[in-house]
Amino acid sequence: MERAMTEEGAAIREGGGIQVIARAAAILRSLKNVRSGLSLAQIAGRVGLPRSTVQRIVNALLEEDLVISAGPEGGYRLGPEIHALSRSGKIDIVEQVRAHIVALSQATGETVDFSVLRGSEVLFLDQVTGTHRLRAVSAVGDIFPLTNTANGKCCLALLEPERARALVRKELPGTKRLDAVLAEIAEVRRTGIGFNHEEHTVGISAVGIGFRDAAGGIYSISIPVPTSRFELVRDDAIRHLQAHKSQIIEELGAGNKNFRVA
Repeated sequence: MERAMTEEGAAIREGGGIQVIARAAAILRSLKNVRSGLSLAQIAGRVGLPRSTVQRIVNALLEEDLVISAGPEGGYRLGPEIHALSRSGKIDIVEQVRAHIVALSQATGETVDFSVLRGSEVLFLDQVTGTHRLRAVSAVGDIFPLTNTANGKCCLALLEPERARALVRKELPGTKRLDAVLAEIAEVRRTGIGFNHEEHTVGISAVGIGFRDAAGGIYSISIPVPTSRFELVRDDAIRHLQAHKSQIIEELGAGNKNFRVA
């Protein structure tokens, strides 16, 4: 082991550190999703390196718990340290967005919902309740349809048109509303703003925006408002939503793919 570490250390001193790291990364990737483990020969075959080189690097990875023995029959699999690093490196997008929906609620006095597209529905991930005596309230974990909610329409608008059309058809089979809904989704795609005018719940209207994270997840933030005051707050709500959307997208980062939903 000391000899192996000495050889790898010499490589680093001679400018080969990047190559060593790249080889170690390739070995770790070769073990991804292989619960039963791989032998040294199998790893060498997958990464295209000599078995002796793989042995030296695997020995170093074993010391750091990045790789562990797969069991009495031999072989190696990813170790607990890899899983710990993976968990700590991911960002809880609900936590990330929470500050924004709190700020939106404080700025408007209205309830603010945060949702994610799950299959053919939208799932409520978080909510901040408004301060008005008459306010809209749902619950985290509620599932809403796509075609008659502001958050659903915003999610549909972020899909490829054919995929959006398929989901609309699934939710509205044989209805004459199909063309009208598709036209509205096209308008949301153009403006970035979605509306619900008492389509889901009588007495409640809503406005929303949608966005993707860098991993491709589709989310929406919506502000449901009693219809009696919706027109009074509509433009202000849109302005705040657009501002926070820009901030959220900037914070998520175009190169960051490590997002999860709690």
